[in-house]
Amino acid sequence: MDIQVHFRPYSRNERETCLGLFDANCPDFFAPVERPDYASFLDTSSACYELCLVQGQVVGAFGLTGHERLRRSLSWLLIHPSSQDLGIGSVVMARVIRLAVSLGLELVEIAASHKSAPFFTKFGAVINGFFPDGWGPGMHRVDMALALQRSNRPLRTQPLRGPV
Repeated sequence: MDIQVHFRPYSRNERETCLGLFDANCPDFFAPVERPDYASFLDTSSACYELCLVQGQVVGAFGLTGHERLRRSLSWLLIHPSSQDLGIGSVVMARVIRLAVSLGLELVEIAASHKSAPFFTKFGAVINGFFPDGWGPGMHRVDMALALQRSNRPLRTQPLRGPV
């Protein structure tokens, strides 16, 4: 099956669409208590957020956020359940990696759940930390790092900083 995925910047008039994506992924991949954080992100920090479209319909969203020179965070990657297992997540990750390389980044930090972490390991992300119930009851937080190759030199990963 050949699915064409297109990307465009998030616009605040798509807030409800994105909240619908979150709700569709809850509680399987996100804890219900995370919804206010996601809504706040959409309202205040979404400058680098993108929508994933298939046949003109929003099926996903993600952001590569932060301001550090060599590292950024993959933020709020969501794919609608009806569009999962079709390869769209792999297309999104390819875009994330291309964007990160184009920005000259060495590292993409990922704060995943125990349910989504195996997906990120397929792309080379390594686990830096595990926090039981870190996202809410029964939703464990897994901090990960995806090292990017730059200038043909190997990269070191470092533990993520900040509170859990």
